[in-house]
Amino acid sequence: MILSFKEKKIMQMAESILNEFDLCDACTGRFFAKIESGIDNTTRGKKIRKSLGIKNSIDIEKCWLCNGLFKEIDHFVELIKYNLEEFEYNTFLIGSIVDDDIIEKEKIILDKFENDFSESAKNELNREIGKRLEKSLSRTVDFLNPEIMVLVDTAYDTIYLQIKSLYIYGKYKKFKRTIPQTKWFCNICRGKGCKRCNYSGKLYISSVEELISKIIIRASKSESSLFHGCGREDIDVKMLGNGRPFVLELKNPVKRTLNFKKITNEINKDCKGNIEVSHLRYSNKDEVSRLKSAGFQKTYRVRFKGEKTINNEKLIKASLSLQGRDINQFTPLRVAHRRANMVREKHIYKCQIESLDGAIATLIITAESGTYIKELITGDEGRTVPNLSEMIDNPCEIIELDVIEIKGE
Repeated sequence: MILSFKEKKIMQMAESILNEFDLCDACTGRFFAKIESGIDNTTRGKKIRKSLGIKNSIDIEKCWLCNGLFKEIDHFVELIKYNLEEFEYNTFLIGSIVDDDIIEKEKIILDKFENDFSESAKNELNREIGKRLEKSLSRTVDFLNPEIMVLVDTAYDTIYLQIKSLYIYGKYKKFKRTIPQTKWFCNICRGKGCKRCNYSGKLYISSVEELISKIIIRASKSESSLFHGCGREDIDVKMLGNGRPFVLELKNPVKRTLNFKKITNEINKDCKGNIEVSHLRYSNKDEVSRLKSAGFQKTYRVRFKGEKTINNEKLIKASLSLQGRDINQFTPLRVAHRRANMVREKHIYKCQIESLDGAIATLIITAESGTYIKELITGDEGRTVPNLSEMIDNPCEIIELDVIEIKGE
């Protein structure tokens, strides 16, 4: 058989490596893995030995490089299968931690015999374990976005799992003025529990986040969750109308197939009179970014009271003047401790009078996302310009505020 110059060079290199190092067939083949496709490294190593006229193979347990590591592949496969038994998933990816001694020995050979044909022991191990698991579990290896990432520590027979978060989209309504959107940790103990918070670690007994998440966490057998809302309403503001969009991020879920109709009914029955959820479905990380960055218009119903009887003509004139107008709002006093001090320009799309009875009036206002509606009415000591109190020459205070529609979702 006549060999090309490249083939002669490869065989000479292989012979030199095998003369100096006692390598098993898998390790021999791995140093020339990129030469021929469609076969595994063990088969490739056998072919190389045969071509060189070397009859006897090195026992894998006596291999100078891997010291029997590749004999353990089936063992690692069974170990992984055991650790994955309770999880529901369709895609996975294998990673590994290989003994430093193997990596150093591999480097010694590569430094001495430079070539462009080899692959690492770690790469072969990951691939071979993945191939056997695909066949055994009827699951798919996914290199880009696996639902479970499996890390095998080969030295200690330890399996680490990185579970992809499960994202659930929905909308919620809030019917009480005493429930915050998310958990408010006690500002004295920072969540540890103290006398002031009755050792709960929280300022409020519950929240929209907790009411929704406890049932979904239970259904998915997740460790914990993160609540991502499309904006937020103050604790004393009801969320009505079509509801506020949110995404619940579930950490380390065991179950990924959820019965949203059953979960919706369970949440709404358990939380009747407090909150209500709808439109539950699967979501993703990109939708979290979309909801966080979206500038949805919001419509509010605001009921307020003037220091004196409100003049009907002045109120009509003010409401008409606000429609289609930009306002400037310096950071409100009530949130100045947690928000940057700056002027925010916001647009008022509509402002309509719903009712007027003496000193009490109700307006329906549609405004740009992030508008401070309370301050639009009160003026916040001149920090919102223009404001209704100044426009009707009658200092006003808020009685009730409700979000009645979030547009564009």
